[in-house]
Amino acid sequence: MGEDTANRRSFPERRPERSGRRWPLGAVVLLVLAVALMVVGQFLRLPGLDVFGTDAKDRSGPAVLKSVQDMNRYEGAAGTYQVVVDLEQDARFLPDAIRGTRTLYVATGSVTAYVELGGVRKDAVTVDANRTTATLRLPHARLASPALDPERSYAVSKQRGLLDRLGDLFSDNPASERAVNVLAARHIGDAARESDLTSRAERNTTAMLQGLLRALGFKQVTVTYV
Repeated sequence: MGEDTANRRSFPERRPERSGRRWPLGAVVLLVLAVALMVVGQFLRLPGLDVFGTDAKDRSGPAVLKSVQDMNRYEGAAGTYQVVVDLEQDARFLPDAIRGTRTLYVATGSVTAYVELGGVRKDAVTVDANRTTATLRLPHARLASPALDPERSYAVSKQRGLLDRLGDLFSDNPASERAVNVLAARHIGDAARESDLTSRAERNTTAMLQGLLRALGFKQVTVTYV
């Protein structure tokens, strides 16, 4: 029994073969370089490297007509304004790094000044017997609501706290964009009221009516605003 055990040959133990093969080091390096180039192209917007470029698809529905009204007004002047909005929203008892936003926004919009002609009464227009002199009494020019130009308005920077960044990952916050637009429209409206836009509209309206009535044979046309 002992001799048989001694005469047996010792064979090396077989190790289980691995089903997968190891990647060569060169392939791993090339893969890492490719991923790095794609990431750089994505963030730096380098031509030819932005493989994750997005395609814009307009899936909007058709416009729906809500109301129709006749425009019985003459727009005598229009002004274009630009304002830099710096809106900061802080939370009580929390530092800005934890909760709070600050948006720097450049807004461009226009405001028109008009004279209402549809509500002018008959006694506001006086014509002499010879139809050579006319007197018109019109209401003062008014300002329309500011209209923002989305193609010329843009956000320069937006700083957000940690909680705000985490919240943006799970839901959008359109109210923040609306707050910036409302504030921009308010500043543009204030700038239009401080300018001479309404007086310019009245001068242009007067020139338009005088030219129109003189072409009809009137020699003297007086326009007043009350």
